[in-house]
Amino acid sequence: MNTFFQSLRRIIHPALLLALAFVVASSAWAAEPLPPKDRTVILISLDGFPAWLWNDPTLPIPNLRRLAGEGAQAEAMTVSNPSVTWINHTTLVTGVNPSKHGVLFNGRLVRQGPDQPPQIEQWADKADLVRVPTLYDLAFNAGLKTAQVDWVAILNSGTITDEFLEVPRVNGRIERELIGAGKLTAADLAVFNKGRQPVWRDQAWTDAAVHILRTRKPNLLLVHLLNLDSTNHTYGPGTSASHTAYAYADRCVADLLATINEAGFRDKATVVITTDHGFKKVDKHIFPNVALRKAGLVTVEAGKVARCDAYIMPQGGLAFAYVTDPSRRAELLPRLRAVCEKIEGVDRVLDGSRGPELGMPTPDQNQGMGDLILYAKAGYAFQAGAIAELETAEAKGYLGSHGYPSTDPELDGIFLAWGYGIRPGVRIPRVANLDVAPTLAELLGVTLPPTDGRVLTEILEPNLRPARR
Repeated sequence: MNTFFQSLRRIIHPALLLALAFVVASSAWAAEPLPPKDRTVILISLDGFPAWLWNDPTLPIPNLRRLAGEGAQAEAMTVSNPSVTWINHTTLVTGVNPSKHGVLFNGRLVRQGPDQPPQIEQWADKADLVRVPTLYDLAFNAGLKTAQVDWVAILNSGTITDEFLEVPRVNGRIERELIGAGKLTAADLAVFNKGRQPVWRDQAWTDAAVHILRTRKPNLLLVHLLNLDSTNHTYGPGTSASHTAYAYADRCVADLLATINEAGFRDKATVVITTDHGFKKVDKHIFPNVALRKAGLVTVEAGKVARCDAYIMPQGGLAFAYVTDPSRRAELLPRLRAVCEKIEGVDRVLDGSRGPELGMPTPDQNQGMGDLILYAKAGYAFQAGAIAELETAEAKGYLGSHGYPSTDPELDGIFLAWGYGIRPGVRIPRVANLDVAPTLAELLGVTLPPTDGRVLTEILEPNLRPARR
């Protein structure tokens, strides 16, 4: 190589020679990318991080802004319908819309009978929720080490090497190690989701992720932090409390970045930070089942629903309405629609058969899909309950929500990527959360089934992709 360049020096301008040397050196380096087993890809979801808040220069997130500056960033990220947590986290790891992956709630909707309201089984197994292969399934089956902290729709997946669940297991392996390290106590775990504030849980989840990075060095780590969502729901996005929650999330990310450096794989790690949905401010609550009660479609006894011909399941800015006896759908659906269309704060009432237009299934394809889709007007959010006197009320203790159509700019989320394989300083326009799984699959060298998204090749270093598996 030296003789080659010495010969070229006699006939080529020095500046051109330097450029040629760079190209040759880069090509040689890129021809031997790190194999997947030597890489670490970390997907961090900061629950409820809207793009419109990212654009607020007063938001105290120095570590996230540094990553965006050094790596790649999208102007906005379109989320999936319904714009709710479990649905979008599943899209992030499958690359397909809910019409295909099947998750429509923060859990699984279970019909209780022809005259009873449906219920949500939150802690259903992943196999009962997700209908397509996930990124972590494929990575695990390719022999890579997988890990997750507080990811959702993932219970008993069988394809996670190490995990710390949203509701931790007292006798779990990572849980026991954290107790041994003095980060948690058995008493903490016993009341984890009932006696601990969201900010405390975010710290515990961060400690778990740090521990997994240090001791396991996984090839794929999924991390979900939840305090932003809780704070934005309670106090409203953009408030002082909201800003404080973002500052805390930024610090949690800093802990993970510090661990990457301390553990010695900074040059092998790729970090992608995104979210599940944006947020809107709420002024009034809608109680649609009160309207059904007044119309004679819901009967309340002893302070609870005793029987019903129809029922509405709220999800913030969206609600699904059901005829509880499918055999009476043709008879009752027009009546149900007429009631829903008259409720204050309801913006649109769509037939469930139009679900595919929104990336959702039809009722015939998925029993969780509503016979009707209700969207709230700006400033309104749906709430459960059928015993209130009024159908709408001033919002108290719930001043922010999501679930509104994914076409609403306030539902746009953030997306940034940094580290190994990511081109520095890249700015791209809108992406979709459908693009996340295909892009991470490219970095991990695994092949997803056909997706609804695409590989974001514009943010990836050329020729850094490993051989496919």
